[in-house]
Amino acid sequence: MTELSPTSKRARPEFRNINALKDLPTYRLPPAGWVSILHRVSGAIMFLLMPFIIWMFDTSVSSEISFAKFSSAFTVGLGFIPGWFVKLVALALIWAYLHHFIAGIRHLWMDINHAVSKEFGRSSALVTLGLGSLLTLVLALKLFGAY
Repeated sequence: MTELSPTSKRARPEFRNINALKDLPTYRLPPAGWVSILHRVSGAIMFLLMPFIIWMFDTSVSSEISFAKFSSAFTVGLGFIPGWFVKLVALALIWAYLHHFIAGIRHLWMDINHAVSKEFGRSSALVTLGLGSLLTLVLALKLFGAY
């Protein structure tokens, strides 16, 4: 194998603009990228649904009558909004909280241990995605009355 002398020039990589319609559909985002994007999405969902969270908390703890109203929202619905849609919104909040929490623990763990290797990033991202999905599925089954 021949070595290059320090004075010889190596071929530098050529960077070009991407063609969004051609390149982006074929790009495979690594699991850590998905966790990062979903961490931001889950935070945005929790922020945007904050009025719904406050309403749920307020009506569930104010009185027995308001708790009955809160409980009936998940079966009968709220005005023109059907009960199954209220359950789906609550399920979105459940997923957002679980994913945001688990991804936050992952980020804290990486910050504390300086674990920023490619292997750890991939494995911890897969654990985050799997654990968040599994816990959401378990709570979805409970929310929709499977057990």
